[in-house]
Amino acid sequence: MMARMKLGQIVATRGVVGLMRENNDFAAFVHRAFQRYLRADWGELCESDRKLNDRALAHGGDRILAAYTHPAHPEWKIWIITEWDGSATTLLFPDEY
Repeated sequence: MMARMKLGQIVATRGVVGLMRENNDFAAFVHRAFQRYLRADWGELCESDRKLNDRALAHGGDRILAAYTHPAHPEWKIWIITEWDGSATTLLFPDEY
């Protein structure tokens, strides 16, 4: 069984928040992506990045990154990043990194 993820303060960038306010479908997509993240479903990552996330979840000491793209809207790609110390989790567009 995986360790429980320490999320810290959960924040989103202005870009993500703005589109969530404008578009209910995007807001629902973000919510679904976050639920996947909480289940340690890392989205569209290569196997080595998935393993790094699983190791960070089990042992700490490294950030966790996940990537999700809406199947009908490829421009709706978000990243979710939890800092190495579990102090914060950020939802953002890749170009906001």
